[in-house]
Amino acid sequence: MILARVVGTVVSTQKHAGLNGYKLLLVQPLDRALVATGNPMVAADVVGAGVSELVLVSVGSQARAALRGEAPAPVDAAIIGIVDQVEVAPG
Repeated sequence: MILARVVGTVVSTQKHAGLNGYKLLLVQPLDRALVATGNPMVAADVVGAGVSELVLVSVGSQARAALRGEAPAPVDAAIIGIVDQVEVAPG
């Protein structure tokens, strides 16, 4: 799983049938200090997240498993949780 912040939305009028009913959001991965790291990615939202929320993102085959449609969706990332609080141990 990846900790990320939702930084935008993606609008797609034509998409794979397995993505019908899911919002596509642009997420920015974060490091342990909650600083942006790496490139933003598009993720299918299965929990109803919104812009600027802190989220958990699943990637790869686990992301595909998070979508519960009839047609398998070709996704590499899915938002599977909204984070309320992060506590990082010193060190």
